[in-house]
Amino acid sequence: MRRHLPVFITAVVLLGFLAVAIKFMVDAWQHSTAVMSIHGWVALGLGVFFSIVIGCGLMALMFYTSRYGYDEQAQSTEYHRDAPCGPQRANDPQRSTDQSKH
Repeated sequence: MRRHLPVFITAVVLLGFLAVAIKFMVDAWQHSTAVMSIHGWVALGLGVFFSIVIGCGLMALMFYTSRYGYDEQAQSTEYHRDAPCGPQRANDPQRSTDQSKH
């Protein structure tokens, strides 16, 4: 039980924050006298639509690159020890000692 206590406390605090945010939202909505024109509703709808399209497109791109190995290619050259990173010097003593350790 003691092991799960921090998770439980965190969940209760976050749910409390959510309840306060929802209460504030409902109060602000009920006390508002603002009126939105048809142009405002169209702009709101288009903004929500394109935000969802961009979010879905980026998630699809992330899954595509992960599935077809583009992520692994970027990581393999970054951590590869013998990858050339500058002009190669044939008589470099540091390089020759590094190669003998393999």
